[in-house]
Amino acid sequence: MKDKRQQKSLIPVGSSSAPSAKSTTVGFDDDLLKIKMQLTGESLDLQTVSIVGMGGIGKTTLAQKVYDDAYIIYHFDIRAWMTVSQDCHVREILLGLIDCTKTLTNEKPGENIEQLEELLYKNLKGRRYLIVMDDVWDTKIWDGVRRLFPNDKNGSRIMLTTRLDNVAVYANSCRPFHHMHFLNEDDSWKLFCEKVFGEECCPPELEEIGRKIVENCKGLPLAVVVLGGLLSKATRTLDFWTNVAENLSSVITSNDEQYSRIFSLSYNNLPHHLQKCFIYIGVFPKGFNIRVSLLVKLWVADGLVKTVRSKSLEDVAEKYLLDLMERSLILVYERSSKGKIKTCKIHDLLRDLCVSEAQNWRSSRVTDKSLDGIREGTSVHRVTMHPHIENIRRARKLSTSLATSILDFDGYHDKSAEVFNFRLLREMQMFGAYSINLPNEKRRLVKLLYICTWSDKWPLQSIYKFENLQTILLRNSFMFLSLDPLHLPPEIWKLSKLRHVQLDAAVNLPDPPSAEIDGKNSTIVLESLQTLSLIQNFRCTVEVLKRIPNLKKLGIYYLEEPLDWGYYCLNNLVYLHKLEALKCFFHWPSPSFLKNLNFPTSLKKLTFIKGSIPWNDMTIVGSLPNLEVLKLKTYAFSGREWEPNEGEFLQLKFLLLDCIYLEHWRADSIHFPSLQRLVLKGCYDLKEIPCGIGEIPTLQSIELRRCRDSVGTSAKQIQKEQLELGNDGLQVQIM
Repeated sequence: MKDKRQQKSLIPVGSSSAPSAKSTTVGFDDDLLKIKMQLTGESLDLQTVSIVGMGGIGKTTLAQKVYDDAYIIYHFDIRAWMTVSQDCHVREILLGLIDCTKTLTNEKPGENIEQLEELLYKNLKGRRYLIVMDDVWDTKIWDGVRRLFPNDKNGSRIMLTTRLDNVAVYANSCRPFHHMHFLNEDDSWKLFCEKVFGEECCPPELEEIGRKIVENCKGLPLAVVVLGGLLSKATRTLDFWTNVAENLSSVITSNDEQYSRIFSLSYNNLPHHLQKCFIYIGVFPKGFNIRVSLLVKLWVADGLVKTVRSKSLEDVAEKYLLDLMERSLILVYERSSKGKIKTCKIHDLLRDLCVSEAQNWRSSRVTDKSLDGIREGTSVHRVTMHPHIENIRRARKLSTSLATSILDFDGYHDKSAEVFNFRLLREMQMFGAYSINLPNEKRRLVKLLYICTWSDKWPLQSIYKFENLQTILLRNSFMFLSLDPLHLPPEIWKLSKLRHVQLDAAVNLPDPPSAEIDGKNSTIVLESLQTLSLIQNFRCTVEVLKRIPNLKKLGIYYLEEPLDWGYYCLNNLVYLHKLEALKCFFHWPSPSFLKNLNFPTSLKKLTFIKGSIPWNDMTIVGSLPNLEVLKLKTYAFSGREWEPNEGEFLQLKFLLLDCIYLEHWRADSIHFPSLQRLVLKGCYDLKEIPCGIGEIPTLQSIELRRCRDSVGTSAKQIQKEQLELGNDGLQVQIM
């Protein structure tokens, strides 16, 4: 069969020609093998195989390598390649595919769509074919052609590359999709040297700076290839290469139009609301491990999240994050115990795109080092500083009446930081500032919605000055165990827009006062409050609970076990109908705690720290109908043996035992029927993991840290037994 292709490195939109087979596939050997196995597998039904990943990660290169593989050429009767791209229409696709297969028939394509569809179907009917649809952006394109691919149950395949998870899902791709990975350090260096030096070796005097250039590419093949091509034609001097290493992003974008186009496509394809959220991520420093909970709060505070009926703003923001992830713009770095995204990252070069695009949005500025490059009189809407607080003083000389954000992620210990000049300030995050001078009564920061600081001098008593405040985050772990707690002011109950109060230090919550409006007593209810932590000696009185009816996360800290737990009214917790996460921290043993508490059935996550509660009382926890995550830390429960009861922990998916004084754990699959992850840390007395744990059908992983060798042996034995039964999905990690 004649394969009509043009040998080009850049494929025009709608081209039916496959890219040049000369492109390198360093680091893709395993990917190549997996894709070939999917394409030539035993199933005779027509199947779609999807390759998914961010722009520039090598999807097209891998697909092209597979397409030109000798065995693939032998295996399929017909091969056709179509580069779809964003502005391609169904008619162009039909003409392109017919062009690849027209040698099989003398018929000429007709003028209308129906005739083109009929001719393509005829060309494919009865033959084993491989159709490659490269760079698909829209499900409508798939709708326009899917019925034209006959399923003759002869092993025909469609290979699809896309940046969008939803496109792969819509095309009924074989699961799981093939997600592309970044190159490791060795493969990146090999690819770079291949592009720069060919078969020669890198000169010793350039290797160190060359490896620095490769490191700055962060494993993105496109960046390595572009820089390699540039340096292969440039002067091989240390000074030139050093300049490239220090200005990598600008060097790439100014020397390669294809690179800019590929990255801009991802951004331009975003809906307006996601464009703004994506740009915002540029405020985080390069390589920063972004906590999703922090990002969500900042998006909400900046007004980037639309209101959706029956959903909280935080839930909508998390959906935005998933959308960006499914578009291969956000990288998942770590997942929480509930399987949600806990931390994420953005590739450095995509982050540069965020920063450059930010200039087009209300003169936003992201400043990594200092504000020296911004002239006085410049209107600055967003100021991001890493790490010099001296920038605040510099910013006061600018036209700051429009500044809405001061965000410092690195921290710099300074004597003081004044923020009262920023009258429209919405978000303030200052890690390490020794003290913060706040405005006086006449200069209130009425727009301030978000405060996050690690300062131990933060004036909590002054929060009444921020009447629109949504989020207070006080990060100061060394104050966590202080016997002299901080005190929230009574005015906390007047901040009706509060959504999150999260303090690492233990604080006392004052009794709520009654408000007087128009001469009548009325109660201010904090309808939006979702997080309240860490409250010392929390009293769950009816007066308090009716002020926080929609609370989702609660952290409480008790200094000692009282003579009468009834004083704290813990039975009233059952009335927090939306509570999903509860953390209980004890300074001293509190063995009777659980007997004096009623949990709400809505609870999904429960954490105990210290307490020395007897294992017999665990049945109270095990009876919770919706509990998915249980974390027991630092002698939270006491006793040498733990034997759960059948019928408990029916929904538990994650179990953590961290420094628990336990020797014998008697359990079986019936005790944790839904468990997915088991984590044991510092359980020095535990002799082994019950063998029946391995029989839990949902179990995915066992993670061990600082445990006896016998515990590790039992975990490996469980894994071995599961392998013998055909279950190769159980992962065991021992550290």
